[in-house]
Amino acid sequence: MAARSAGAPHNRRMALPHAHPLDTIDVRPLGESLAATPSTSLIKTESLQLMRVVLRRGETFAEHRVPGEITIHCLEGEAALSTPTRECLLTAGQLVLLAGGEPHGLHAITDASLLVTLRLG
Repeated sequence: MAARSAGAPHNRRMALPHAHPLDTIDVRPLGESLAATPSTSLIKTESLQLMRVVLRRGETFAEHRVPGEITIHCLEGEAALSTPTRECLLTAGQLVLLAGGEPHGLHAITDASLLVTLRLG
């Protein structure tokens, strides 16, 4: 997944390695460090992927789709989630569920970090 800013390619890559079972993961808001933090894939197993997606104000995550169900939990900031039939504003503490295969994209209204969970395979 790659985000874009004002039509230009987004060059940050997700940091690895992934967490292991029983590792604790800090998903608290990043606050002042948000601007310097890349999007990160936190967990990836055969059936689940968990990512912290970091978008700066004005950045977009281009429309795409994935086969499995998705939850998007806004940890901080504000982001607009769009599908072909609906747009919703996510603010800190809000979570949304998307059906597998649903085309969707994100646009950061303010600097934002989002916890994205994908059901794989």
